[in-house]
Amino acid sequence: MIVSKTPLRMSFVGGGSDLPSFYRHENGGAVLSTTIDKYIYVAVNRNFDKGIRLSYSISEELNSIKDIKHPIIRNALEFLNIDGSIEITSMADIPSKGSGLGSSSSFTVALLHALYAYKNMHISKDELGKLASHIELDLCNDPIGKQDQYAAAYGGLNLIEFKEDDSVLVQPIICKKNTIKKMEKSIIVFYTGRTRDASLLLREQSKNMDSSVKRLLMKEMVSSVYSMKKLLERGEIEGIGELLDKNWKLKCQMASNISDPEIDAWYKNGISAGASGGKILGAGNGGFIMFYAPEEKHNSIINAMKGLKRVPFNFEKNGSQILFYQPTTNYFMEQ
Repeated sequence: MIVSKTPLRMSFVGGGSDLPSFYRHENGGAVLSTTIDKYIYVAVNRNFDKGIRLSYSISEELNSIKDIKHPIIRNALEFLNIDGSIEITSMADIPSKGSGLGSSSSFTVALLHALYAYKNMHISKDELGKLASHIELDLCNDPIGKQDQYAAAYGGLNLIEFKEDDSVLVQPIICKKNTIKKMEKSIIVFYTGRTRDASLLLREQSKNMDSSVKRLLMKEMVSSVYSMKKLLERGEIEGIGELLDKNWKLKCQMASNISDPEIDAWYKNGISAGASGGKILGAGNGGFIMFYAPEEKHNSIINAMKGLKRVPFNFEKNGSQILFYQPTTNYFMEQ
């Protein structure tokens, strides 16, 4: 039995520049994000018989890997040459589909980490991010970027750069511990109750990179990443809200349906209640909405967000981990 634990992530600025359609043609991209203490768990065990048993949002029982409906599981098992007699179960702390917290990639990282341990093999954080990206982008052909896979694998508050040659550089933000704590305490998050298919938004955003106007907007968003890094290094967290506000307004111009009248109303109410900035987390159009404000303004923002559920959280710094490792016995391996 193997159990892995992998965090979800909260992206602040630069989202969208991790799409190949941008970073391969514009001297790279960059995002600044953190992982949070909300997790996806994956348990892997040797099945007593020769079959395959899967339990996620649905259950699958079958005899052949090629018949698996879940594309990430199917491709991961095929890539690692695992041919059956396996049981895989996943669980999540919060809704894991369309949340805007990188849940799909966190699941991929958690699954791969557990499968490597199942095969009694070690995999580094960098290899985990790279392979998870390969599974999702290349094998599953998902029109997404690379930030979520590396964020989940590494953990922590990082600046992640995407190079033209497809390499990825993860740099932890170096600043005072008290700066990170103050930043953490200034963030308040609500669940909108809405989920959406991020791939549709990202596919349109990727297509829009053909436009020179959209590329200029994205370059400005990337510039915000380095501005936020400098603010954190200097301990000047008061300016973060303004950067988030600027980034959100730029992002809304990148594709249709990133926002809508209902989201605009929530955002306006949050700003009026004392927030200096915020955003819809992830690709947009649902999931979680985040505001940046001094703690003394949080109660006013909560009152302004009537009908939305506040979700408390803390920053997380460990990344994907193996919680439980009990190697498969020879008895099962010989069957």
